[in-house]
Amino acid sequence: MKIIILTLFFGLSSFLASAQHKDTYTLDSFLTTNQALDNKVNHIFQSLNTDSKIAQLIMPASGRLGQHEDTIKALLTDQLIGGVLLLNGTKDQFTRWIAEFEAMNIQHKNLPFMYSADAEPSLVNRKIIGSTPVAKASAISNLSEVLNVAGVISDDLNDIGINYNFSPVVDMAKNKTVGYRGFGSNPENIIPFSNAFIKKTQSQNIIATAKHFPGHGLISGDTHKSLQVIDGELKELKNYPPLIDSGVLSIMVAHIAVKNNPEFSTNGAPATTSSVIVTDLLRDSLAFKGLIVTDAMNMGGVASYPNASVKAIDAGCDILLMPKNARKAHREIKSEYHKNTVFSSRVDLSVKRIIRMKICLGLL
Repeated sequence: MKIIILTLFFGLSSFLASAQHKDTYTLDSFLTTNQALDNKVNHIFQSLNTDSKIAQLIMPASGRLGQHEDTIKALLTDQLIGGVLLLNGTKDQFTRWIAEFEAMNIQHKNLPFMYSADAEPSLVNRKIIGSTPVAKASAISNLSEVLNVAGVISDDLNDIGINYNFSPVVDMAKNKTVGYRGFGSNPENIIPFSNAFIKKTQSQNIIATAKHFPGHGLISGDTHKSLQVIDGELKELKNYPPLIDSGVLSIMVAHIAVKNNPEFSTNGAPATTSSVIVTDLLRDSLAFKGLIVTDAMNMGGVASYPNASVKAIDAGCDILLMPKNARKAHREIKSEYHKNTVFSSRVDLSVKRIIRMKICLGLL
């Protein structure tokens, strides 16, 4: 009898451990085929009202260059946002805000947020005051240093509660606004160094982001100030397939138009609002399955473009970063959602991707 009881006990323990294991997901799970994960995504998706679904797409910023924390709290309370970019502040301040925001999310029955930062090696110590000093990207000379820097940055982000890093920059080094921020001073380093940074970051349960698609390094201007243009061939496009094949989970699209390119012309529009770039090229041709995030929507390269929030989502972007007015963006997307079934289907797919990522981060 004792043997039977012990057998039953260990059998039950094994079953429970197996069941628990099957329901435990990591960032590595995101790109896998997994019916149980699909079912969980659909279950959570069906539990959301329209406001909460659309909220998942919108990520304003809080910090010295973003919205006041009270504005973020009001948007959270009204179920209008699904994440926050922490932009220029202190490590202690960001840690406190995340704790406060998540306590409010529980109170208002919101899904947990994804919290992002521009924690690039060249910017992190300026963007997050009190973060551990690291070498700038242009000063990193070997893979061991890349892994060390990515690990140090990720440790700080985990301490704060940030789970989404808009890094690495995979642009060439020519452009003065982005070049020093990546590994492009030696073009041969871009792919191996970026891949190492991505893998180390994602191994520490933080989403990594390759940017700025389809390539910001060989143009002369600054998209913070105005729309820039790639004239002809997409020469930096070659940097992305190896990173996609290796499992990068997020790609940021730049506010760059493409002209004199018969296959990928944007007809004067920013790439962020062009389905030719976002869906046809990135999602379909390059078979990218992760999250597509816009560059900041308050930048000069897109800020004056009419109905940009709706057009970016319609183009295939999943996350609208730093819209000029998050409340207005939500309202405009919701209006289009109710009257355009093709658009609503795009939104639903994006929401499911975001829910899937939140599950894989361990937030749900």
